[in-house]
Amino acid sequence: MAKAKSHLPEGIRSVTPHLVVKNALDSIEFYKKAFGAQLLSQAPGPTPRSTMHAAIKIGDGVIFLADEMGMSHVKSPKNLGGTTTSIMLFVPDVDATFKTAVSAGAKVNMPVADQFWGDRYGQVEDPFGHQWSLATHKQDLTQDQIAANAKAFFANMGKKSTPEMATA
Repeated sequence: MAKAKSHLPEGIRSVTPHLVVKNALDSIEFYKKAFGAQLLSQAPGPTPRSTMHAAIKIGDGVIFLADEMGMSHVKSPKNLGGTTTSIMLFVPDVDATFKTAVSAGAKVNMPVADQFWGDRYGQVEDPFGHQWSLATHKQDLTQDQIAANAKAFFANMGKKSTPEMATA
């Protein structure tokens, strides 16, 4: 057995999201269709079609997945009736990725629009209850520019008829 070269496994970052879902095998297939995910590994769980651990790669990041297990305190968003996190995914063409995700079965939470902080951005919920914030960075803005844009946006928020957070 060889000693590890690093405290991190190869290809893994210091912070790696770990999603708990109901039906990891189906979620892997969804992430392949919606975001072009590649399956890196999958370890079966104790029951048929269950997954104890899987790793997928989306872009240059890795996400771990597992089925909800009765002995764990971590529950899937579907079991909880919501989630407290959102996964931020930067892509070259947010409009195309958003459309692909929705076509694959994601629910639109916020349509794609240009945002006051310089990104073209939208939100979807995957069929397993996880929230995905999708974006393409369009403008490099200073903190002062973002603050001024935010002030204008919030001043006009009640005047706009759409939920989009478009550049003010």
